[in-house]
Amino acid sequence: MSALRRLGITGAFISVTTLFFAWGFITSNNDPLIVALRAVFDLNYTEALLTQLVFFLAYGLMSLPAASLGNRLGPVNTIVVALCVMIAGCLLVQFSVTFDSYGPILLALFVLATGITTLQVAANPLAAALGPQSTSHFRLTFAQTFNSLGVVAGVHFGSMIMLGDKVINDKAGPITDPLLRAEALGTVAHAFMIMAGILFALILFVALQRKRIANAAAGLGPTPQASVFDALKSRWALLGAAAIGLYVGAEVSIGSIMINYLHQADILGLPFETGGQYLANIYWMGALVGRFVGSFLLTYVAAPRLLTLCALVAAVLCAIATLTVGPVAAYAALGVGLFNSIMFPTIFTITLERSGVSQSSTSGLLCLAIVGGAVLPLLVGLMADSMSLSAAFVVPAIAYLFITWFAWQAISARVFVSSAMEVPPPH
Repeated sequence: MSALRRLGITGAFISVTTLFFAWGFITSNNDPLIVALRAVFDLNYTEALLTQLVFFLAYGLMSLPAASLGNRLGPVNTIVVALCVMIAGCLLVQFSVTFDSYGPILLALFVLATGITTLQVAANPLAAALGPQSTSHFRLTFAQTFNSLGVVAGVHFGSMIMLGDKVINDKAGPITDPLLRAEALGTVAHAFMIMAGILFALILFVALQRKRIANAAAGLGPTPQASVFDALKSRWALLGAAAIGLYVGAEVSIGSIMINYLHQADILGLPFETGGQYLANIYWMGALVGRFVGSFLLTYVAAPRLLTLCALVAAVLCAIATLTVGPVAAYAALGVGLFNSIMFPTIFTITLERSGVSQSSTSGLLCLAIVGGAVLPLLVGLMADSMSLSAAFVVPAIAYLFITWFAWQAISARVFVSSAMEVPPPH
């Protein structure tokens, strides 16, 4: 490969990492949004977690259409479409709060989630493909590092704007005063308007980098002959889909209840805004640091082995959060973020390597599978309402045990270089 070609691929990869930052920044705002909407509409935990369910629903309904779009348009054009839909979703959130009702906000979030789903279907295999296959785990994990950076920045941003309002922090019951409700919902509208502006700037940036990315990703152009259902014939695509769904469900569930968990008197008794800062600076920052460290480790350790270790430790930390109280429980729960760090990208690339079918089709199935993780926030909400927030950590613990098994199985599974050739897995 010529030096000029390598430089072009590196520049394209750097451009693509900005997309990972963007969707991390926006999706992480769900965590402070849940707290804000729960205060405004006096929701219980199960009702409040419907905001996450809407995102999972979008993955379930839109992943295969997004994969089909990717097969027809190629990754770069699909990314532009995705960003436009995300902007529309942010603007709809701003419009929906004027109805002073929970339902329209959920509908607007579904539109936003549709754009994020399409972006993930296109961007994940693109990041993995921009270079030699032998370093695909490193590239996707490194790109996901910027997703974590976006999450950390997003939680700070959302907590400052949506949870810094005195009305929400002083809430001791339903907010019935129309002016106070309008004030609280206005903070939500303001946050999403800023996000729409960020996305518009990102579209301009992608437009400037479009040719460079398209040239670097020449091997991932449109493949209209590929079927989005090809991945359903692959055992490893199906196993990877289950692992992805459980991982995302576990990560989202923990992040969604963390602020309220830390607020409990027998844990840390933190104010909501401070709890949001802990969520950003420890839980999500742990994922950020872990992805930097994990990117380095993946150049020396086989991805399935590292994934086995991280998933097992995450399960143990969830058990500690369930069985103990005080700082030990709090920091065990927050520490899960560190070991979550490499899970999504390694599950994704392990599956891409072993599925033996179109990358767009496999990516579509993996993103579709995220909808299966919707069961976890629902179970966590039900357990929190019927038992306790501590007991709810049993749900993600079980998910991490399945991921441990998946990773262990992948250690001895063969790797497909293409649909026609397979090689032994790296050890």
